[in-house]
Amino acid sequence: MADPRSLFDLTGRVACVTGASSGLGRRAVIALASAGARVVGVARREDALQRLQNEVGEDVDYVAADVADRDALPHLVEAVSAPFGAPDIIVHAAGINIRQTADDVTPEGWDQTVALNISAPFFLSQALVPAMKAKGWGRIVNFASLQTTRAFPGGIAYGTTKAGIAQLTRAMAEAWSTYGITANAIGPGFFPTELTEAVFADPNRVTRNAVQTCIGRNGRLEDMDGPMLFLCSDASGYVTGQTLMVDGGFTAK
Repeated sequence: MADPRSLFDLTGRVACVTGASSGLGRRAVIALASAGARVVGVARREDALQRLQNEVGEDVDYVAADVADRDALPHLVEAVSAPFGAPDIIVHAAGINIRQTADDVTPEGWDQTVALNISAPFFLSQALVPAMKAKGWGRIVNFASLQTTRAFPGGIAYGTTKAGIAQLTRAMAEAWSTYGITANAIGPGFFPTELTEAVFADPNRVTRNAVQTCIGRNGRLEDMDGPMLFLCSDASGYVTGQTLMVDGGFTAK
């Protein structure tokens, strides 16, 4: 048997990570680069992307762009392919949660949430898939959520898109897995990110959320490294169409 550690080796692979300027997207860039991949981070904040590149080194480049801007998609695909070649791996970590109650959701907030959380992952993947097909290998990793299966207060727009991500992931797998392209999703529990600042600013909520997990604590950014590397590498070659909950057992209780 070959060394099983080689299953997680991403040397020679090219990855694109959206939402790379902060939180779990930023962590994904660091993890993938540490495993040998060359990574292009995409986000709107160029200063944050520059700091990430300075931290990780020459195997990371970046594109400052809005992934929800569909008119700019051809330019985005060209830009993310320019530094290292067409991506073999796409991680869709960009997302927004407007936190409006059902009675207060605005058409603008709804459309913004749908455009970024579910339309962007599909259309960017669709644009990158031809190059993956040509190589006979590809990895698509979407970001699901606790709200993929649970309803939270003020989360009707966000939760709807995250439930849609589970089906989008299955449909991507059905469409593209015969070409060597797997599609899976990660469903994070409570991690300290910009999206969850309001949650982690409240000690009572932090404690309550931790107690609701099986493990007894909230997530740490490093808890995402193993699942991310698994779904982006040869280790998950026969896994597709799945949503892996990385939530300390929150959804198991």
